Amino acid sequence: MNLLVTHIRKDYEGRAVLKDCSYAFNGRGTYVLMGPNGCGKSTFLRICSLLEQPDAGELLFTDGEKPLIQDIALRRRITLVLPRTGVFNTTVFNNVAYGLKVRGMDNHRVNDEVKQALDVVGLEHMEKQMARTLSSGETQRLGLARALAVEPEILFLDEPTASVDEENTAIIESIIADLQKEGRTMVIMTTHDRDQADRLAETLLVMTGGGMEELKR
Repeated sequence: MNLLVTHIRKDYEGRAVLKDCSYAFNGRGTYVLMGPNGCGKSTFLRICSLLEQPDAGELLFTDGEKPLIQDIALRRRITLVLPRTGVFNTTVFNNVAYGLKVRGMDNHRVNDEVKQALDVVGLEHMEKQMARTLSSGETQRLGLARALAVEPEILFLDEPTASVDEENTAIIESIIADLQKEGRTMVIMTTHDRDQADRLAETLLVMTGGGMEELKR
């Protein structure tokens, strides 16, 4: 799946957060969007993940050259993980299983997919633990497991290691790097950490003045 973003604009209370954002996200790979806090990175991801409407501009999702309708079927092919993952007051296993059950997956397959996702993020030994007892870093990894379980074609990550300790940051970065190697998922993530961007980005984008541009390296 590809995503073409054309002249996106978003205003809040009369102030333009995004003024003219355009970019073609083609095929699989890891795109990292850098910029200081408050520059509009999170707003851009919410718009791209169809959680928020732009005030102007257009999003075009395509399979090859075929345009895709922005309906529930498309929404199930993309996933956004926020900086602070919200969890249900139930077990780690049930938190990851929720999205699969909503999609009507049978219990046997749900069990397999949940265990695989938890194994990827290193939480397989905590599947029976209540999700609200996890540390902030473990909770963020749970959010990743929940996203990976539904096998999104585009995975949006908004500051995935914000407020996460060094150990969990390394684990999360390793997960993102593995997704890059597998080549099955396009990752579009934000960060304000230039070192992290250099470690993870195949394509590095910089948000400046309400717009965005690719940084040649």
